[in-house]
Amino acid sequence: MNKSKITLILILILLLGNFFFSVKYFSILKESRQTETLLEAQKTNDKVLEFAQFFIKEVLKANKEVSFETRLKLENMVRNLGDEKILAQWSKFTESKTESSAQEEVKNLLEILVEKVKVQ
Repeated sequence: MNKSKITLILILILLLGNFFFSVKYFSILKESRQTETLLEAQKTNDKVLEFAQFFIKEVLKANKEVSFETRLKLENMVRNLGDEKILAQWSKFTESKTESSAQEEVKNLLEILVEKVKVQ
């Protein structure tokens, strides 16, 4: 009888241990997923800020015409953001026919970029 009680106690301890470690595992898994989500948002924010800084430096503060290489780099940076709204606004800006419409589209583009960073 003594051996069966000890065996039963050991089985209960092992079951409780398994339950405890299962709860811990799923808790850590949930936390890991949240961390991954935050990391992705931070990476996106970094890309958006990098694009915005480059755009301001090379386009808005430019004293001369923007070079082909710079335009190509900006285009690639916008595409790498992977955001359809930003890409659509970028297209509106690049397809502007007049200086005043280009200025308006730049304002809209910058507003979208700031909102993108703020939301995440």
